[in-house]
Amino acid sequence: MARWRRSLWHAQGAEARGSRRRGTQAWEAQARAGESGSGSLLAVGVIASVFALTMMLVPLSQALTVKQRVTGAADAAALAAANTVSGAIAGFPCESADVAAQLNGAALRRCELDGSVATVSAGARYLGFDIVVFARAGPPGSAQG
Repeated sequence: MARWRRSLWHAQGAEARGSRRRGTQAWEAQARAGESGSGSLLAVGVIASVFALTMMLVPLSQALTVKQRVTGAADAAALAAANTVSGAIAGFPCESADVAAQLNGAALRRCELDGSVATVSAGARYLGFDIVVFARAGPPGSAQG
């Protein structure tokens, strides 16, 4: 505020002395007075934009985390079913897959056996969306095209 008063005082003094640049400083002082608070408004706009962008990116990053968790659960379930089919562990293949999926934070959606190859799908819900991942496991050399 003191700077504005000083500029206005100099501008009035220049007009009174008949300066060649008559009115230039007074006009600058008036222009600066009209821009008062514009920096605050700009700062509020930038902060609001950053906040809005953050609110969009946080759920997206959490959805990617949920997808990775479900992927791990599907892989573990397929391996558990394949190990059960091969006789490495006792039990029923799809029950072993269900337990493995639940221990990894997902639900077993489908379990199919084709010989010694187990194909499973596991899923979870996030923000109303189903995230479903498929996985297949079996002995070496049993990959299907």
